[in-house]
Amino acid sequence: MLLAKMPAVGEGHSFVHRLRFEFVFVLVLGVFLPTLLALGFNADALLVAFDLAKSNPLTSGNAISNSLFGALACALATLLVLRKFRQYPGGAIARSILPVLASFYAGFLGLIIVLRLEYSISILALSFVLTLIARYAIETLRRTNGLFFCVVPGGKVDRIRKLTRVPIIDLHEPRLEILPRGPLIADLHADLDPAWERLIAEAAIAGRPVYHYRQVWETETGRVQINHLSENSFGALVPSLIYQKLKRSVDLLASILVLPVVAPLMAIIAILIKIDSRGSVLFRQRRMGFRGKVFDVIKFRTMTEANDGEDREKSVTLTDDLRITRIGRFLRKTRLDELPQIVNILRGEMSWIGPRPEAVSLSAWYEAEIPFYRYRHIVRPGITGWAQVNQGHVASLDEVDDKLQYDFYYIKHLSYWLDIVIALRTLRVMLSGFGAK
Repeated sequence: MLLAKMPAVGEGHSFVHRLRFEFVFVLVLGVFLPTLLALGFNADALLVAFDLAKSNPLTSGNAISNSLFGALACALATLLVLRKFRQYPGGAIARSILPVLASFYAGFLGLIIVLRLEYSISILALSFVLTLIARYAIETLRRTNGLFFCVVPGGKVDRIRKLTRVPIIDLHEPRLEILPRGPLIADLHADLDPAWERLIAEAAIAGRPVYHYRQVWETETGRVQINHLSENSFGALVPSLIYQKLKRSVDLLASILVLPVVAPLMAIIAILIKIDSRGSVLFRQRRMGFRGKVFDVIKFRTMTEANDGEDREKSVTLTDDLRITRIGRFLRKTRLDELPQIVNILRGEMSWIGPRPEAVSLSAWYEAEIPFYRYRHIVRPGITGWAQVNQGHVASLDEVDDKLQYDFYYIKHLSYWLDIVIALRTLRVMLSGFGAK
């Protein structure tokens, strides 16, 4: 059976879902209109700017062409990145619009400062605001013009009906001509009635997307549930070794660049911890790491009691835990207590992004109770991860089982795009305190 690549909910053939529509809409509202507004609708000045930008982008002698080029580059880069982000579940794409667009504009302004180029603050400011409005307008249109998923009865498709974000229609007759617009969802491993199998084949031949129910469930929940380790159910058992090596290089470079910047902040935090409560500033705990090797994680101390990770009861942090200090509560909420783990990254024990390492006692408990738990150690643990930005801190076995499914999703889809999504959502977590205990 032919399968199409699974998009985000609402992807389809409606004009608002097409790349051309997004391109033209953002170009007109986010680039051309603000430039005309800044130039007082002077068409001649705009044509001159276009000629300069086309012949020699980023020339030092024309503020208009430089700003026009920058606004266009930032708008198009944001468009491409957000379309890529739609492949990853776990939250509305609208939450990523502002940080992504702001990051590109910050990068362009930095380039201008370094190269000492002229620019128009009015064009860039208007372009930023109107591109932002255009992006939110597109997301609103996409939601109001979404497609329905047509569910073929049989097998385990009942699982799809529990997904609140997926607009579905249950099919009752295997007739292609009466189907509403949208892709089909079916349990392609089930023994379906021949009439429904013919319908699925006809739909695929007609160019209609057909998805296995499990593919939809994983895409919408951001989780992967492993029943048995096989290439058919999970893909390659070892994630891309090339990307893991590249990721390690990026981790090292980022740590070397970030450490001098955050060092003054870490010094202030150390002083506050010392003033707030007795004990060491730093906290070390034995945790299970990459390829099942035990290492000592380093964090700022946030509790009155020390725990080396060997005691299972003490390793569990409860909601409103009385052991947490006053400054510790703030550090845990903002995740600033994790900053000393930059040392763990430099040592090669951790990554910036990956499954969170657990205390050795908890890891042993989870491995005994949850199938395939040990498989999460196939990649380096991280300071932040896919489970942290979607679920937060957990303690019970049921919650840990759900967390493991998020970890498996990360391992299965390991890529720089997913790492970028996690990094952006981590900023939101730090500002909101989501999932902290």
